[in-house]
Amino acid sequence: MRILYGVVGEGMGHATRSRVVISHLLQAGHTVHVLVSGRAHDMLSKHFQGVHRVHGWHLVYDDNEVQKRRTAWSNLTELVHDAPMLANAWRQLEDFRPEVVVSDFESWTYAYAQAHHIPVISVDNMQIINRCKHEDALLVDRMAEFLLAKGIVKTKLPGAYHYVVTTFFYPPVRKERTTLVPPILRPEVLAAHASRGDAVVVYSSADGGDALPNLLKQFPNQRFLLYGIRRGLSEVQVDGNLAYQPFSETGFIDHLAAAKAVIAGGGFSLLSEAVYLHKPVLSVPLVGQFEQILNARYLQHLGWGLCRETVTKQDVAELLDRSSALAAAMDSYEQDGNRVLFDTLDGLLQQAVG
Repeated sequence: MRILYGVVGEGMGHATRSRVVISHLLQAGHTVHVLVSGRAHDMLSKHFQGVHRVHGWHLVYDDNEVQKRRTAWSNLTELVHDAPMLANAWRQLEDFRPEVVVSDFESWTYAYAQAHHIPVISVDNMQIINRCKHEDALLVDRMAEFLLAKGIVKTKLPGAYHYVVTTFFYPPVRKERTTLVPPILRPEVLAAHASRGDAVVVYSSADGGDALPNLLKQFPNQRFLLYGIRRGLSEVQVDGNLAYQPFSETGFIDHLAAAKAVIAGGGFSLLSEAVYLHKPVLSVPLVGQFEQILNARYLQHLGWGLCRETVTKQDVAELLDRSSALAAAMDSYEQDGNRVLFDTLDGLLQQAVG
């Protein structure tokens, strides 16, 4: 089967998850071409042939908050600049003649499918905002943000053949053609051996200066492994109880698997990996990112972590004090790798092309 796979380039989570699914499709004997934007193109093109770069919507952050005006201007200027590249990718797809589109929240492949009357299968975590019913308690004081996010998600891939929604929480489904499946996990995470060590893993991609490190120094008897705060490191930098880590996918997974607890944002990939490895999380979602807020609130609702708008000394102390109890609450969570997702997708592909 000839499959066109679309990957939104905002953040790297979509790319790392899509890499797992694309590998499965190739191993199943399908031919796959990929449309992807942003840094995700560089990552996926290292692993697969037939990867085409297109413009994709991206967000501009400052101090853990989405900058709306800068985001709009950046996307407009890049769209104009990238128009010839998109036209070239479109021409190449005419020669490929895909039979079905699989989209991870990506719009250009959806547009191609609509223009050529090709079925679309959506595989992502974002559609849970629109296609499920959420308790009012989880939306308290965030209803306006929820309705805005729901409206935006609703405009992405409307009328798809089916929506496969990856999730570690399971609210009631309110729309037809919707299936909830466990999160997509990288093989490296599935192969990791979870244990309970004494270090707390901290991951932050936002530019918050020294505020968080200075706060963590107030816990001199607790060791923290910091990722993403000092970029471009070639080796570990130790500052008292803090150890700034250079980028290393393998190193991060090893530290995550042995962590006592985690302090991070509300990104779906990291929260999913932490839940799979039974690691309690103090989650601080990006301001203006409702999807992250919903992830973090469900995490707290399930008793697996804490959701906070900012990090205080009291929050870190609570995480450390409750880490054992929060981890124990995850004992009931089980996931059989990516089997449920793969079986679901394989069946839908056969039905869609028929």
